[in-house]
Amino acid sequence: MNSQDLSQRVLNMEPSATIAMNQKSREMKAEGKDVISLSLGEPDFPTPEVIKDAAIQALENNHTYYPPIAGVLELKKAIQSKLKRENGLEYETNEIIVSTGAKQSIANAILALINPGDEVLLPAPYWVSYYEQIKLAGGIPVIVPTTIESDFKVTPDLLAEYISPKSKLIIYSSPCNPSGSLYAKEELNALADEVLKHESLYVLSDEIYEYINFEGEHYSLANYAPIKPRTLTVNGVAKGFAMTGWRIGYLAGPKWIVDACSKIQGQFTSGANSIAQYATIEAMNQGKTIALPMVKAYKERRKLVFDLLSEIPGFKVNQPKGAFYFFPDISEILGKKFNGNKIKTDVDLCNFLLEEALVGVVPGVAFGNDRCIRISYATSEEVLKEAMNRIKNAIEKLA
Repeated sequence: MNSQDLSQRVLNMEPSATIAMNQKSREMKAEGKDVISLSLGEPDFPTPEVIKDAAIQALENNHTYYPPIAGVLELKKAIQSKLKRENGLEYETNEIIVSTGAKQSIANAILALINPGDEVLLPAPYWVSYYEQIKLAGGIPVIVPTTIESDFKVTPDLLAEYISPKSKLIIYSSPCNPSGSLYAKEELNALADEVLKHESLYVLSDEIYEYINFEGEHYSLANYAPIKPRTLTVNGVAKGFAMTGWRIGYLAGPKWIVDACSKIQGQFTSGANSIAQYATIEAMNQGKTIALPMVKAYKERRKLVFDLLSEIPGFKVNQPKGAFYFFPDISEILGKKFNGNKIKTDVDLCNFLLEEALVGVVPGVAFGNDRCIRISYATSEEVLKEAMNRIKNAIEKLA
């Protein structure tokens, strides 16, 4: 008996690169090494007190029983109000489902829509889990490549090149993990017009970084009326409210898809954590104003890291408009050597930086672009300054 007895679906699945790199950083820390991990996308702020107070109140009110599979009605109403107030989107409560994190919302949607052989378009770079979830459903990920020169964004013409009769779904995030790219209203509507040319092609809009936006108002694709019946809007509380451990996400879309997601969820996890759901009611009622102090800090960190990364030889950097990542192009570094060992790939570079600089970052190949690396700046300015200095000193040793 050995690992070869595992199912083929598990054997074919790649582990999350972000979690793997963070685990490696933790192991080195446990060995006594002073490692700085910039690999996870996790806010370093505590959950706001008003939300924690709501959770305590939920406990005192004995909200400790199995919740409805699709979410407690009070929370669904709070999400409904949030979507209308902040996004201009109108949904009935039966068009909303609450899940154990936005990750489960995305997995539910993929499992509900994708049959074996269906193609799912992924503008690259994309979040790591999209690819593996598509494979698990038997779908075929189709990567639509972009470059730093275009701010890692696709155009309608580029998208059209990759759409085929087998295309069933497009998944994108805005602001984007890992690039921080942000699509404007006009850009998204133009992409929607291309999608509408193709019958039975749907869009999943991942808006988990909605609040971490440095350029103005967030735009939800479902605001464009013609595409709304084919759009699934996914969001959650992890990033904007610093509630990563609470594991609450939600999906809004056509009732028939939401019903299918609820059917799947009913057989896998049932309803999301009841206490976290009641705490999330307060988060939805507070809305984006509660995130403003955190966003202000992220914006200051963005400037700091942009300036420091720009000084590192071989790094090509653009200015991300949202989220809390940089995705520098490191093509010029590939092929250089350290102690006779050649840096052939982005993975080699990340391993070099972890061993030589004691800084953990994530290879871009996990996000569909092997010419880049992802750096999270969701930590203090003091830590970021030290990390950037270590990276620069290590890169300058390459020849």
